[in-house]
Amino acid sequence: MVPDPPADPPAVRTKLFQAAALVNTFKESEALGVYQEVLKINSQHYLALWQAAVLSVKIGARYSDETRKSAYFDAARQYADRALALRPEGGESNYAVALALFSQATLYNAGARLEAFRDLRSHVYLATQHRPDLAEAWQLRGRWQYRVSHYNVLERLYSKLVLGGVPSGGDSREAMEDLEKALVLAPQSLPLYYDLARMYKYQGRRRRAIATLEAAQKIPPITSEDLVILRSCSMLLPPLLRADARRQRQRVRMGQKVKAPLQELPVSSPTTLMPVPADTATKKP
Repeated sequence: MVPDPPADPPAVRTKLFQAAALVNTFKESEALGVYQEVLKINSQHYLALWQAAVLSVKIGARYSDETRKSAYFDAARQYADRALALRPEGGESNYAVALALFSQATLYNAGARLEAFRDLRSHVYLATQHRPDLAEAWQLRGRWQYRVSHYNVLERLYSKLVLGGVPSGGDSREAMEDLEKALVLAPQSLPLYYDLARMYKYQGRRRRAIATLEAAQKIPPITSEDLVILRSCSMLLPPLLRADARRQRQRVRMGQKVKAPLQELPVSSPTTLMPVPADTATKKP
């Protein structure tokens, strides 16, 4: 059992509260700066390390320039690795490492990208095991599972010949279940609706995709990123509605019963979550 960390001095507690307030108002750059100030006081502060890693990824993802994007993703990996060294089985540290790896992989060549996907498997599973209440961890696991399940022939061959095999766990059905769990935990997260709707669409579950996208239309956007995602949802919906209407007309012509539209959001009911150990280092200030 990991012992409780020593109590933070008042100056650090003040900065942690300040950083949390900035995160809650979507001022990620300012929040990252405050966590960096905490790390100057205590370079082994677990909460500051994994939060700095996550914020670095969020900030870096906004840049189109790959050099700046890479700099933030590399910094995120360094913060995450330091957090992991402190708590090798911590849910937050493993989530931070997996997120940094997944983000870095978008900038790698094919071989390095497949290696990154292989390496992040254990981290993303440990993240959901030890922090089953963390929606972002379930979302990342779902995205990883879906990507691995759709390896092409060359990617599978390279993985078998060079990397010791295709990572186990890549399954489209489980990927959707992971995102459904995430959506139960974070029902206001527009990125989750978009990710899940796209998976439903590509897996031929058109009516679930429609219901998910229609539910997304009811979520008010808060950030500029939310607005972009909501517009993407709006663009994805009409072709699905037209395809569904054509299918219903075909059913009528064939004398089959017309299916009623899904009335509820197609997510699983909340599962019983594992208790999270009381740990001041894992609680938000």
